[in-house]
Amino acid sequence: MTLFKPRETLTEQVARHIENRIAFGQLRSGERIYESAMAKQMDVSHGSIREGLLLLEKRHLVQNVPRKGAFVTPLDEFFVRSLYEVLQLYLTHTGRKLVRQWQQADMDKLESLYQRMKDSHDRNDLMVFLELGIEYTQASLTYADNYFIVSAIQDLWPSAKRCAFVAFQSGGNQVLEDNLEHVRASIEAIRDRDEERMTEILAGYARQQCRQVLLAIGTTPATA
Repeated sequence: MTLFKPRETLTEQVARHIENRIAFGQLRSGERIYESAMAKQMDVSHGSIREGLLLLEKRHLVQNVPRKGAFVTPLDEFFVRSLYEVLQLYLTHTGRKLVRQWQQADMDKLESLYQRMKDSHDRNDLMVFLELGIEYTQASLTYADNYFIVSAIQDLWPSAKRCAFVAFQSGGNQVLEDNLEHVRASIEAIRDRDEERMTEILAGYARQQCRQVLLAIGTTPATA
């Protein structure tokens, strides 16, 4: 039986295009997004751009200011600290559930994703590595069983991807290796069903990633 999969709407396609431009630094922190220019560039209506920007506001990448227009959400210290603080809370909660309830199929998927991340690291394929890292985290949400947490995390993914790209650009190969080590350690904790170790790993990773992003945007590392 073939499951029906609706095609991505035009609004979602527009949002995805602008999201990637922000996440990968083509639209800079605080930069204004001109609807007319974007509509012409993408060959879509102003309404489609406007709807896409509203969707991206929900995903924390865009700020729509009345009578002024749409701007890329500033990537500053407050934003970065806020992001990793809330991600740590959500992922720790869901990570504990995964440790308690995982099945062999879950472990097989996580280990496969880790190997693919390692392969992309060896090829120095940053974009694939980023996407696989997010896929790994999404796979760990299997047992979240909480509508609000899953919905909130999905809206935070674009900002997490944006911050990860900033950190990788600044920190180079060391940041990739730190991410691989985090994934390897978390798989071991999951396999051992060790909730406390998993909590420590997630907390440490959130602090480390936050520190790397703050360093990349020019914040003194000692305050991270």
